[in-house]
Amino acid sequence: MAVPKRKKSRSRTRHRKAQWMKTSPPTITRCSQCGADTKPHTVCATCGTYRGRQVVEPRP
Repeated sequence: MAVPKRKKSRSRTRHRKAQWMKTSPPTITRCSQCGADTKPHTVCATCGTYRGRQVVEPRP
């Protein structure tokens, strides 16, 4: 099993782990049918359409 030759300092470890928090917020688009906010490339949860055609039954 590989073992590191030297101990990684706290500052080096924390510097690397600090990059995890720099993620971007999710992209939100508008549904072309009902105008609700949805994620891109997914079926609209409100009206059940995808790319202009009915895919699933809308929720009540």
